[in-house]
Amino acid sequence: MYKILILILLGTGLIFTSCVPTKDLIYLQNKDNSSDNTVIAPVPAKPYRLQTNDIISVSIKTADPKLGAIFSTTATETGAVKTDSGLYFDGFTVDDHGNIRMPILGEINVMGYTLDELRLKIEKQLLAEYFNKEADIFVTVKLAGLRYTINGEIASPGTKTLFQDRVNILEAIANSGDITITGDRKAVMVIRQFPHGTEMHDIDLTDIKAMQSPYYYIQPNDYIYIKPLKQKSWGTGKTGIESLGTIITVLTLVTTTVLLLRK
Repeated sequence: MYKILILILLGTGLIFTSCVPTKDLIYLQNKDNSSDNTVIAPVPAKPYRLQTNDIISVSIKTADPKLGAIFSTTATETGAVKTDSGLYFDGFTVDDHGNIRMPILGEINVMGYTLDELRLKIEKQLLAEYFNKEADIFVTVKLAGLRYTINGEIASPGTKTLFQDRVNILEAIANSGDITITGDRKAVMVIRQFPHGTEMHDIDLTDIKAMQSPYYYIQPNDYIYIKPLKQKSWGTGKTGIESLGTIITVLTLVTTTVLLLRK
């Protein structure tokens, strides 16, 4: 009887230690005060600077549509713009030397430029070499989708592309089906490429202060890794019901073994 009581107590303790607490599953908690009306000061976002392997969409429009079309690969013969997914094939890829190669304009160095800086550079070159001010040039420069890779404890891992100018990490996770119950929301790793090398940073998504992190908004080619919680490696279950089922199975096995040995 004493041994059975010890096993029950051990099993109960294992249930409570193996379950994933609710507080570890809730995003953006206000851990400093109890006020529900929390205002988070926005963090000034630095403009993204182009790097190798980025894909850029460049649209050049003039008073004469046919004249502007010769500078772009994203227009068909009828002048209709292709779908966003087609920009992978029709956009301009930044090569290893930091250049893109455009029709007529040739090679243009874009490494380290922001999108606005590149737009002004192209406009200046067009006005200097091909058009006058009366041509009414309108240049648009955009990234051909925000591409990122997410892996680990996520419902739908893989490489994703969102056609938005700004995407935060919660939107990226939601686009991948959310973190599984065994994923560690307190230490989501973001691996980011810079011209000087690779940087890795953990962000606690259960804390509202995550919105002030420079890694809260993702950048092109970010790699997001969701680490597993210890409960997954223990294999005892993610919830109380699962843990109880594991304990009952173990107790049944132990009891059966003891009875067989006594015979």
